[in-house]
Amino acid sequence: MYAIIIANAPDFSAAPYAPMLATADLIIAADGGGNALFAANMQPHLIIGDLDSLDPAALAHFQARGAEVQRFRAEKDETDLELALLAAVARGADQIDILGAIGGRWDQGLANVAMLALPELAGHHVRLVDLHQVAFLVRDSASIPGTLGATVSLIPLAGAVHGITTQGLRYPLDAATLYYERSRGISNQITSLPAHVTIGEGMLLIVVAV
Repeated sequence: MYAIIIANAPDFSAAPYAPMLATADLIIAADGGGNALFAANMQPHLIIGDLDSLDPAALAHFQARGAEVQRFRAEKDETDLELALLAAVARGADQIDILGAIGGRWDQGLANVAMLALPELAGHHVRLVDLHQVAFLVRDSASIPGTLGATVSLIPLAGAVHGITTQGLRYPLDAATLYYERSRGISNQITSLPAHVTIGEGMLLIVVAV
């Protein structure tokens, strides 16, 4: 099942993603992410969070058209996006794209990237997506999407990543180690297709300019 989650990023517009949203089996608004859907006249299947940032008019509109609402109290341990991710997995989504997760507060953005490492997401294909880049986490191996010449960055998440081997990149790695506090993996480039990465230990964030 393919799910799309819309997070609450300031000034985010859902309109450019209309073709993508039309292919989703499940659309989840993480609280104020529903405002962007409302502005674009799009309907979520599920609204989740403490609902402190969702326009009441949008909430009423969505409910009148059959959207499910899961309201949580404000004093909770999870962000609205984390609740949305867990809900998507619980409903059987194996492919999840997250829109509007980057571009607002730094603390929220960093937490959103870190959530790709949630143990509940292991075995699922989860991406942070915007109009110009996509990010996803590699726990073992993965193809690297993109066209020839696309910029690719390999960023260790939560510590060093060992045994990194790449194919199709300008600066190849062969059983190499990248360190969390070092910038060596930034700004590589796709030179042949298909590009691919394999790791031996750790978690590697891949960011591709699209």
